[in-house]
Amino acid sequence: MTAPMLEFREVDVFYGPIQALKKVSLVVNEGETVALIGANGAGKSTLLMSIFGQPRAAAGHILYRGEDIARRSAHYVASNGIAQSPEGRRVFPDMTVEENLLMGTIPVGMAHAQEDMQHMFDLFPRLKERRNQRAMTMSGGEQQMLAIARALMSRPKLLLLDEPSLGLAPIVVKQIFQILRELAQSGMTLFLVEQNANHALRLSDRGYVMVNGEIRLSGSGAELLGNQEVRDAYLGGH
Repeated sequence: MTAPMLEFREVDVFYGPIQALKKVSLVVNEGETVALIGANGAGKSTLLMSIFGQPRAAAGHILYRGEDIARRSAHYVASNGIAQSPEGRRVFPDMTVEENLLMGTIPVGMAHAQEDMQHMFDLFPRLKERRNQRAMTMSGGEQQMLAIARALMSRPKLLLLDEPSLGLAPIVVKQIFQILRELAQSGMTLFLVEQNANHALRLSDRGYVMVNGEIRLSGSGAELLGNQEVRDAYLGGH
């Protein structure tokens, strides 16, 4: 049986007096792709950020490979195999593609930097073409590819993706999800937060639906795609 890689157990998170996550429990097993879908403001990004302690869980446990990391530093979490491609991309605008990629090695050091950079250029040929270009001059889709590649430069065991399709043209979204599919097929564990429920659930082994900081539904990607409540709320009824 596959072991849980990431597990939330009854996690509460607050922003001041506002409760953002309410008794959240979920599991991401090793080698799985799991999607967390929900409306804007449901608490999805807060859940991802709480893995790095920003904000900290007020109650409950966040387990990574069996260890409770709810009180660990962000650097500890990153250096132990979790990487995040953040919402809004957040590349370093004045740095080149190569320089951005090298920033991704900070949690693990430079020992494999050149080898891994070549791997990123194989995975994202567009980045190879732009390797000496400053990130601010690139398109949104190229910046999203760069954000994912930068996260991969830390050789993560678990890749967190926060709204990878946000603000991108449909053809670019398709390209991004094809790359995520290749990563999943390589055996990498992916945990994906996404408003584009259709793409996310088609990619994922399993999914969770978050509403107002609570997990309301869970099931296989196919089950949630076929669920009328999910279809009405997130797929326009189709």
